[in-house]
Amino acid sequence: MKRREFLQLSLVTAAAAALSRGAQAQADTKEIRIGYQKNGVLVITRQREALENHFKPQGISVKWVEFSSGPPMMEAMNVGSVDYGAVGDSPPIFAQAAGAAIVYAAAQPIINGSGILVPQNSAIKDIADLKGKRVGFTKGSSAHNVVIQALEKAGLTYDDITPVYLTPPDAGPAFANGGIDAWAIWDPYFAIAETKQNGRILVKTRDITKTNSFYIANRDFANRRGALLQQIVDVTTSSAKWAEAHPDEVAKSLAAVTGVPLDIQAIAAKRAGFSVGPVTDDIIATQQGVADRFFKLGLIPKQIAIRDIVWRNTQT
Repeated sequence: MKRREFLQLSLVTAAAAALSRGAQAQADTKEIRIGYQKNGVLVITRQREALENHFKPQGISVKWVEFSSGPPMMEAMNVGSVDYGAVGDSPPIFAQAAGAAIVYAAAQPIINGSGILVPQNSAIKDIADLKGKRVGFTKGSSAHNVVIQALEKAGLTYDDITPVYLTPPDAGPAFANGGIDAWAIWDPYFAIAETKQNGRILVKTRDITKTNSFYIANRDFANRRGALLQQIVDVTTSSAKWAEAHPDEVAKSLAAVTGVPLDIQAIAAKRAGFSVGPVTDDIIATQQGVADRFFKLGLIPKQIAIRDIVWRNTQT
């Protein structure tokens, strides 16, 4: 056998073996585990049982795991406790810098529904007034990025504020009781603070920077069960399209699943954008800018390349 023919045969054999392993991995899957927070498309997907209905004929069940923010979800995904979930822009950056076993599976541009709040009677009138103030946010979350970019826009540095790292459930009472001077947060907590905790919007995220949220998968799950992951992304995308056309129903779904009152979820739903799509070159560039900024500030230990962990489906 000629060398070229041998190499071609070897490649075909290797490809066939990989496909066979992938098919077997899919056949062996009995459950997929989805991480979600109290907002967004995955909550709607859960309420409508879209994934359950899709995978039931394949004998696969769906387990939903709730998280208060993105960083703990990334930790769970790294150790293989969660297969797929939705987070803001910053958690996967911190996770990748720490060597976590994750990949970007899909993206969702953020239109509205997050920003920085201050109390109604606060003397803080613009971003520059945050100098010397206690600003609360979840470390490693999308709100972390919002704070950094807001400070840059006002000509301030990270050292000009006192960052107070709080999870959303802890930050809410701190904000209401005056424990922090400002709070960077996302919906529905953003809407709760506006309506129930006497919050005033200092700045909206969309007026500071272009941001995205992401659908992240465990790397091993993506490599071994790519066809299943593609199905999950497809169902997510279909749920997003439904949500775009049905904001009132979205609010009801979010309220039913999360326990957050309907009037608050209605505010969040009407100003949200739900479009889900691939991780494009433009989105990669935007995310790379966030990562580079975090490295420059010493918030992550090394430079990372976002493109290195963007998943592309090679299974059918």
